[in-house]
Amino acid sequence: MEVGSKEVCRAAIEIAITDSREEETALKEKNNQKGIKSVAIDFGCDFAGAVSKILERAVVAAKRENVIGSTHAEEGAVAGAAHEALQQIMDKCLGLNLGGKIGIARYESHISVCLYFAIGLLNLNDIAIGMGHRAV
Repeated sequence: MEVGSKEVCRAAIEIAITDSREEETALKEKNNQKGIKSVAIDFGCDFAGAVSKILERAVVAAKRENVIGSTHAEEGAVAGAAHEALQQIMDKCLGLNLGGKIGIARYESHISVCLYFAIGLLNLNDIAIGMGHRAV
């Protein structure tokens, strides 16, 4: 099976929508067998402070799990893809709270970031997915 940007984006989405750590771990192993490195990070806060926190968490988690190295280009690719994903859902988020997961996947030069969030107030939530892709 050839792995390209579509498959890497799918891997980021799939790991972002996992329900448990056990499911995350099993999916990471499955992705690893295909040569795709992946990681998921839980996230939650109000939108006012979210942008810098999302970018920082995505880069730190990707480095911690060896999805990327410490090069400026790799860190920038993850931050850029996360920012692109955030821009796709930003209109829904203004003034509200976010809670969900950030999924990151990489295969060779393809890096994808998926934001899977419940957005709202109390139990009145909407669901949104933002997707970003970069090549290193």
